[in-house]
Amino acid sequence: MKIQKITYWIATGLLVLGMLATFANYFFNPDFKKIFAHLGFPDWFRVELGIAKLLGAFAVAIPAVPARVKEWAYFGFLLSFSSAVIAHYNAGDPVFNMVAPLIMLLVLVVSYISFHKVILQKKLT
Repeated sequence: MKIQKITYWIATGLLVLGMLATFANYFFNPDFKKIFAHLGFPDWFRVELGIAKLLGAFAVAIPAVPARVKEWAYFGFLLSFSSAVIAHYNAGDPVFNMVAPLIMLLVLVVSYISFHKVILQKKLT
């Protein structure tokens, strides 16, 4: 059980750090405006997605947040990462541009599975 908890907190920590870094880039790195335009997205979507990632990071990181809210945050991240891969593919970007969302998708899956094994099992006992 202890290894599962450690796995959960490491994966969740990496997920939260990734989302906070993404939030910061979306708002403070002017290159991301160009990236969103290249992918065919309007600039308001960058702002909306950045805010959603910040809120999702808080939802996943804060233990007092209800499990149902965490589930929605996990789903939003799943949608975001998979959509990023598809958007880069459709824009004709090199595979390298799809690596970061795929890695984050893997971290998300580890965090989600360990969330169910550790946190929700604790509530059942």
